[in-house]
Amino acid sequence: MDDNGAVPRLPDGDPAPVSGELAEGALASLAGSRFGVYVHVPYCSVRCGYCDFNTYTLTELGPGASTASFVDQALAELDLAVRVLGEHARPVDTVFVGGGTPTLLPAADLVRCVDGIRSRFGLAADAEVTTEANPDSVTPADLAELAAGGFTRVSIGMQSVVPHVLRTLDRTHDPARVATAVEGAKAVGLATSVDLIYGTPGESLDDWRASLDAAVALGPDHVSAYALVVEEGTRLAAQVRRGELPMPEGDDEADKYELADEVLAAAGFGWYEVSNWARTPAGRCRHNEGYWRGDAWWGVGPGAHSHVGGVRWWNVKHPRTYAARLAAGVSPAAGREELTAAQRHDEEVLLGVRLREGLPVGALDDDGRAAVAGLVGDGLVDGRAAVLDRRVVLTRRGRLLADAVVRRLVT
Repeated sequence: MDDNGAVPRLPDGDPAPVSGELAEGALASLAGSRFGVYVHVPYCSVRCGYCDFNTYTLTELGPGASTASFVDQALAELDLAVRVLGEHARPVDTVFVGGGTPTLLPAADLVRCVDGIRSRFGLAADAEVTTEANPDSVTPADLAELAAGGFTRVSIGMQSVVPHVLRTLDRTHDPARVATAVEGAKAVGLATSVDLIYGTPGESLDDWRASLDAAVALGPDHVSAYALVVEEGTRLAAQVRRGELPMPEGDDEADKYELADEVLAAAGFGWYEVSNWARTPAGRCRHNEGYWRGDAWWGVGPGAHSHVGGVRWWNVKHPRTYAARLAAGVSPAAGREELTAAQRHDEEVLLGVRLREGLPVGALDDDGRAAVAGLVGDGLVDGRAAVLDRRVVLTRRGRLLADAVVRRLVT
């Protein structure tokens, strides 16, 4: 969002049919794909200065949209999904409720969303059902209600344990509330993840180590650690442009990534995607793995994106417009695109190399396969994995330069 609350422009794409219909070829692909549902809850109590997600504070909504009506609108979109997928619909393997701050909604509303998914599609026997939560917007009672209602996992926005870092990020929670949230989740049997951000202006290496040590001490099942990106149009970008805050430095962020990998590995966490670590394979976020592996998912909510069989589409951004489209009985999709074979190949490489299992060398084209030896020589790709397993697996240095590795594999 910019300083005036505008949200980033959606992709152009092609017009989306008001019926939401998909071609038979895309629908048929569901038979061989895992299927997820993402629910985007676009509400926040305050807007963090670094965030460019499609979110709105409650005072920005205006008539026609509210937290009270959100679940009914989400269920209406799920009804549309049932009509579009028809006989090709399959039980849902993963659900992820994100935002925004989903736990600004009552826990009963989040459970009603999951009930709506279950009643329309069914949930796989081992379905993973996650919600994001801010430490200051979820209580032990909420977590107990979520667990009883079918949630299996909670991802808590910790970001940092250092007060001055949190202030720079405009995060308002008390760091002590993170422990309360994690303990409350564990007490009712929910798997736990904590999200961290590194590279905030003014954050020292010791600050970052303190956040990592605090995260490890919580004993979560999963940790995500993302480098701060100064997104154009955000308040943080304006502060950097005016010279009020320094731009994050690449070398500093690289040092902090290496420290994260060292600290987390020593605590028993293994990386399974460039920015994600889990204590065990069962602790991985299976919903996000579906994105990285090109599975199908339906995105519910304002601005949510979906993918089925190489067709991507995205919903209108504003909750008012989203609500009006559904009330009129038409798809809330703003646009769509059908990926070409070349685009799908590039995405397979882009996402596959970020995973711990890597990418089969055979999935590369001739130029990509020829580039592997040079990447091994440069220390970016694991030589043993490339030769013995015939897989492209990033070294730690390769993870730091993953984008550069991808460029060499697809050009």
